[in-house]
This record gives sequence, structure tokens and C-alpha cells, in this order.
Amino acid sequence: MEQLSKSEMTKKSFDFSNLNQRGRTIVEYVWIGGFGSDIRSKAKVYDKEINSVEDLEIWNYDGSSTGQATTSSSEINLIPVALFDDPFRGIPNKFVLCETYNADGTPTPTNFRHYARQIFDQDKENVHDPWFGVEQEYNLTQRVGTALEWPYGWPLGQFPKPQFFYYCSNGSKWNYGREIADTHLKACLNAGVKLFGINAEVMAGQWEYQVGTCRGLELGDHMWAARYLCLRVGELFGVDINLNCKPIVGDWNGAGAHTNYSTNGTRNDKDMTHIKEHMVKLEATHTKVMQLYGEGNEERLTGKHETSSYTKFNYHVAHRGASVRIPRTTEKTGNGYYEDRRPGSNMDPYVVTSALFSITCLDNFMLEDLIKAYAVYKENKAKLD
Repeated sequence: MEQLSKSEMTKKSFDFSNLNQRGRTIVEYVWIGGFGSDIRSKAKVYDKEINSVEDLEIWNYDGSSTGQATTSSSEINLIPVALFDDPFRGIPNKFVLCETYNADGTPTPTNFRHYARQIFDQDKENVHDPWFGVEQEYNLTQRVGTALEWPYGWPLGQFPKPQFFYYCSNGSKWNYGREIADTHLKACLNAGVKLFGINAEVMAGQWEYQVGTCRGLELGDHMWAARYLCLRVGELFGVDINLNCKPIVGDWNGAGAHTNYSTNGTRNDKDMTHIKEHMVKLEATHTKVMQLYGEGNEERLTGKHETSSYTKFNYHVAHRGASVRIPRTTEKTGNGYYEDRRPGSNMDPYVVTSALFSITCLDNFMLEDLIKAYAVYKENKAKLD
């Protein structure tokens, strides 16, 4: 006879998701904690229907418990900025991405949306109209005891067969976690998060989802929403979502967040004139920008495993070992988009997209502010670690 735990028996005997909420709406407030990768959330019940962020109140939380404040002055304010349907609680419930601010009105060190918004606001007339799509790679892992985190599907304490068959694979011998990636895809589509595809990646137990196409600031909102939903789906399957740039040392692929980018100039280009101008600007700022493209990224960008050098910039057509890959379709038509392959999987999308736009279209507007803010964040994180 099948043995069920008490929680499993409850789930099988009664589905709480269909209960009448008597006209009330549950809204999950979602924000980024002090470590920069820790997505936090809590729920608030409203006695009304919620249709936009304007329907929501500013809330707060205990920042001393997230590494963002002291006990003596612990309140951090949550400002709702991007609203989505809640695929877990179902209609009419929502979740909302929030910016975080200290009591004095200053942004917390992990609130890079604050800076990105100012940068993208420079294009109010849509002269440049930046479009983005990000390919978010991630690794599925499972905890063994309290200290070991092991890749999902790998024999415990052992390595699977070398990389080759896992990419876009089919069959249980090679594909680990399809049910998790598929559930995440459907959760995102149900929530209104802009995903346009998924695929199994080169490393065993590694997957990728693609976010976009989004305009300006919107990309960061949808990226963080997709990451939140990925963590929540992982809960359902008892797996963790690992965004480390090099989760397994040795002859295994790392994880990136390749960023596809275009502007009015590149989309209406002739002979890639604007694109080539962008390459000159990206090369000139390469050393500065690499500080912003993810932690541990230098371990990934070694020139091996489809990566470029961490210290040197280059660009090529259809070359996945370049800093920037220009698609053959873009070369053929002379216009379109290009792919910045430098960002690591744990990058902050607000940082990367606004830095790209600042460098290529705004003569580095607020780039130094972004770099300084990121340095403060890393200092604070080091103290927490």
C-alpha cells in the first residue's frame, strides 16, 4: 500500500486552490534582498480587485532580516512597479515586483532598477527604442544533507558522461528536468511574463529560457519575474535553481545570460554601420563593464566552452567564442540585432541592459553612477557573506 505523508494526504484529498475568496485578492509582493540573488516575497490581502500597480499600497518589510538594514531602523519600503497574474494561487490573485527604498528615500544597494529607470528615461521620445532578449541559463541542483549541492540527474558523487548529447536532448538518458522547465514555461506564460522559448543546455541538468522581446526597462522586470517563478516551480519539485556562472569546475560549460540587443539605428542599418559603431564603444568600455556582468564570471569566460576571454573584447559573425556574436542574418541584411555573450548567469538584468544602452546610445550617461552603485552592493554583500 502506498505510504503518504500528512502533507501529501492533504494535497490529494483537498485542493485549496479552488476555494472561494469572497471577493478578496491575494497579492504576493516580490523583491530582491541584500545578497542580490535572494528573491524574497510575502503576501497581502486586498478587499478589492487588483488591475494595476496603482491599485496597490506601498508596504514595508524587516530589512534587518534580509541584510539591508539594522534592527534599530529596520523598515524598508516596497514600491510596486510590475504586476503579474499569480499562476500558483490562480485568478484573481497577483504577484508584484517591487523596488526597495530606505526610510530616507534612498534606494537600497540592490535596487538597480532605480538607476536603470533614469538611464532609459533619457529616451522618452523613443529615438533609440532599445529592444532586448536574454537567454537565461541555469542549473538544476538537489541538496544532499546540509552541505552538498549536487546537479540534478547526476549520480551522487559521480559525473555523467561527457558533454555532447545533452544540448536540446531527448530521452531520459540525456535529458534531466524537462518536466521542471516545461512547468516553468507554462507558469510564466500564464503570469504574463514574456518568455519565447526554452531548451536543454550543454551541461547535464542545465536549462535555458529566453525572455523577451522587451523594450528598455521592461526586460529587467520580466527577467526577475521569470527568476522568481523558476524558484517557486523548483519548490514544487524539490530542486534548487543555481545561477552560478561556473557551478562545476573542470571540463563543463558554465552558465551565461547572453543578451540580444537592437536599437532603431541597428534595425534600420545599412551595411551594419551603427552596429560597427556600437562595437567600437563596447570595446572601449570592456574593462569597466566586466565589473557589472556577474560575479564569478571570470571563471566562466576562459576562451573555452563557447566563451570569449574575460580580459579581451572581440566580435565576429556566427562565432560563439566571441564577446559579441553577430548573427548571419544580420550580416546578410546589414541590419538587425547582435548578441552580447559576456554577461554571466547571475547578472542583474537592470544593470546589463542599462549599461549597454548607456554605452551605445547615450555617451556613457550615468555609467559611472552604475559602476559606483554596483561596487557598494558588492562591498555590502561581502560583509554579509
